[in-house]
Amino acid sequence: MNEPDPTAEVRRRANIAGLGLIGGSIGLALAERGWHVTGDDLDPARIERARAMGCIHATGLDPDAEITFVAVPVLAVADLVKRALAETSGVVTDVGSVKHRVTLAVDDPRFVGGHPMAGSELEGLDGADGAMFTGAVWVLTPTATTSDDTFADVAAVVADLGAEVIALPPDRHDQVVAVISHVPHLAAATLMDLASGRAEEHAALLRLAAGGFRDMTRIASGHPAIWLDICAENRAAILSALDGLIDGLRTMRRVVDDEDRIELQTLLQRAREARANLPSRVNQPNELAEVRIPILDRAGAAAEIFTLAAELGVNIASFEVVHSVEGNRGIAVVLVDAGRADLYRGGLLARGFRPAVQRLG
Repeated sequence: MNEPDPTAEVRRRANIAGLGLIGGSIGLALAERGWHVTGDDLDPARIERARAMGCIHATGLDPDAEITFVAVPVLAVADLVKRALAETSGVVTDVGSVKHRVTLAVDDPRFVGGHPMAGSELEGLDGADGAMFTGAVWVLTPTATTSDDTFADVAAVVADLGAEVIALPPDRHDQVVAVISHVPHLAAATLMDLASGRAEEHAALLRLAAGGFRDMTRIASGHPAIWLDICAENRAAILSALDGLIDGLRTMRRVVDDEDRIELQTLLQRAREARANLPSRVNQPNELAEVRIPILDRAGAAAEIFTLAAELGVNIASFEVVHSVEGNRGIAVVLVDAGRADLYRGGLLARGFRPAVQRLG
């Protein structure tokens, strides 16, 4: 009998359920980092293509995978998460853009919801790109039942894919993405429909559509079927955001109708300044500080630590939870920008944590 080679490198193992744009991109990113990736999809042809592209190495669900990514349409997420939890021993996360249904349906400590804020104009595996998540924000949405180790494990894998991890409560996530993602898509679709309708009256209209119009309506090219599910799942938050947009447009209409140049300039200048202040993609800081935070007997502490960092504008460069030999004491070890370490320490103290900060290098 052949004995295993003790010097052979043990490859980390992951599952991907759903081999579309995001699932395929995760598979490529993991494979590029040396993971063994097993994938599953309802479409056999898509499975074979994903394998040929190098997104996956095997098919099905690997019961010993340390992490499973569920990358299916939002209406199917909850059932597939439950299946993954039943058939695998590792942590499970999803990539859906609405978190309400899955967090109500799943209360397993091995699950944490997720949403990478990344994409492509191309659909499905045609747009799969292993570098898609580099510099992107990836939101994790832990609940009271998510274990700190689960959160830390998923956050570490996501960060290794090049993403910046931010933690938000599920309901807050849904409210935020309604404003920054869902309603902008509906607005772009409406504007495109308006232009298309007017083009019947003015034949040159679409030929004149230049950079600004194309930039504003680019996202209207997304697949409609995806948005049917998203609008159904996040209906309340989308309606609230739509009401806010409609109120703003009514104000803009009144100002234009009244020929109120002063108020119009105020509105446009305020928008210009807000646009200029949008945060750029996060760069790794030149100097780091290590923040060690005891989290004994504090459920959800890891998620709270991440949420506070997002609120304070502190980028977390690295995060892990280490345990004592006795196993009853956990310490979160966080690397942050040294220039913002004191701000972060103050926020942690205000939340009742007892952090210790040490500058590195």
